[in-house]
This record gives sequence, C-alpha cells and structure tokens, in this order.
Amino acid sequence: MKKVNLKRDYSLLIVLTAFYVCNFASAQTESVIAPGEKVQLLSADFKFTEGPTCDKEGNVFFTDQPNNRIMKWSVDGRLSTFLQPAGRANGMYFDKNGNLIACADEKNELWLITPDKKITVLVSNYNGKLLNGPNDVWVRPDNGIYFTDPFYKRDYWNRKEMEQDGQHVYYLSPDRKELKRVAQDLNQPNGIIGTADGKYLYVSDIGARKTYVYTIQPDGSLTDKKLFCEAGSDGITLDNKGNLYLTGRGVMVYNKEGKLIERIQINEPWTANVSFGGKDKQTLFITASKGLYAVKTRVKGANISK
Repeated sequence: MKKVNLKRDYSLLIVLTAFYVCNFASAQTESVIAPGEKVQLLSADFKFTEGPTCDKEGNVFFTDQPNNRIMKWSVDGRLSTFLQPAGRANGMYFDKNGNLIACADEKNELWLITPDKKITVLVSNYNGKLLNGPNDVWVRPDNGIYFTDPFYKRDYWNRKEMEQDGQHVYYLSPDRKELKRVAQDLNQPNGIIGTADGKYLYVSDIGARKTYVYTIQPDGSLTDKKLFCEAGSDGITLDNKGNLYLTGRGVMVYNKEGKLIERIQINEPWTANVSFGGKDKQTLFITASKGLYAVKTRVKGANISK
C-alpha cells in the first residue's frame, strides 16, 4: 500500500480549492461590459428619453416623450427623427414583420407603425373603458403582444382618474382579435420582456419593488408566477447569457438566478430603459433622463427582431 503524506496532500488540497474558488468567483463577477469600454453619452438633445428597441439591422429606435417624437440611432451612428408627432409614444418593440409596436399613451392606445410610417391603432380600450396608459411592450415570436398598463397622470390628458379597476398586464393575440388581462394582482406593472424562445415573461412591478417571472402558455395566459428579485424597474431587457437588466438609479444586472451581479452607473437623475443594438447586437443602449447612452458589452441581446 502506498504511503500517504497527509500533511502534503492536505496542503495541496487547500491550494487547489483556493484556486478553483477564486476562479469561480472571478467568472461569476466578470463585468458584462467589454474590457476597456466605458459608458458613452451619444446625445443629450432631448427632454426625456424612453422605449429603446432594436430592428433586425441593429438600428435603435427610442422616444423623446415630452417632445412627442420617435428617434432613430442608426448603425452608422447617425441620429434622426423617425416620427413626429408620435402619440406620446413610450415603450416600443419590433414585431417579426418589422413593424414598430408602440405604447402611445396620448390617447391610451397601442399602435402598430409600419416602416413607411403608416399607423394602425391596435388597442384603444378594454371593455369599453380607456386604458390607464400603455407603458411598455414585448412581442413574442408568433407576434402575440404583451403590454403593461400602469397609471401615471399626464398633463396632456383631460381625465384625472383611472377608468380601469386596477393596473394590469394585457395580451393581444397574433390575429389582433382577442385582448385579455393576463396578470391582475400587481401593484404597478411597468418594465416587461420575454425570453427569445417565447417561454417565459418577466414583469417588473415597480410599485411593489419586485420583478416576477411567468411561464407563457400557447393561448397567451401566464402561469407559475415566481419572484425573480426584490427590485422593481422602469424598463428591462435580457442578454444571451440569461442576465436581466433593470433600470432606475443606473442599470442593475441580475443573473438568471436573480442575484445582483453588477451596477452600471449613469450620470443622470433617472435611467428609464435599456435595449441591445448595433450591427453585432453587442452594444447596450440606455435611455436616461435627457440623454442617450451606450456601452460595448461582452454579451449580446437576447431579444433582437429577426
């Protein structure tokens, strides 16, 4: 039988354990930002930016809601106005046909905007009553649409109170014939995003300071509600590693287990929303107060229009 040197082998075990623990911790805390990259201000010529979303080429569209316009930041770095007036558009998302779906809360509607800027009102009410004000939206792979409907009083509204009985999440079927509530137990739902495979939906309840994840059913209904993290958010997005990005005071990055792994500081009073874009879909675009910001990342966006 081979003689064992317990002291030597135990010391070696300690060294190896320390090596693997350190490397595991390093891998877990590695920044989503690409090495050597920093957050850059692209433009500050706005009153309040919101709703960034990316088309299949990588161009990023976002809103300047007080100025009632939708802006475009092209893949070659050019800024232009895509649509004005724009229904006081807020959150937006591209469907699989290249149409821009916009939460147009001037008249509490959901819009479809074609590439040549033709507008179709998809939703104008629920059960004959005005919506609170569609805020953020996600389109699943089959063109079914989920949107949040919190109530934030606007100075351009005539009404002062909600007509709906609460603040809910809605689903519009791909054929646009059925609109139904799919989450009715939230305080103030805001940010929303689904996984690229259409299986799961994340909804941020900013009023309760929590974010939940649901299982998506074929008929659009949501099941298996689970608490994802103890934090609310304005806008949210996902990367291809399963990390979820929340906004508010900068950008908070949570891994797929719901643990905070990084904070991206933004020098603005409020960070409203985020989306991946650019030619390689590997740049995080950030709408924050009066600015549009961007930073190159190691990861790619998980929700890019095909």
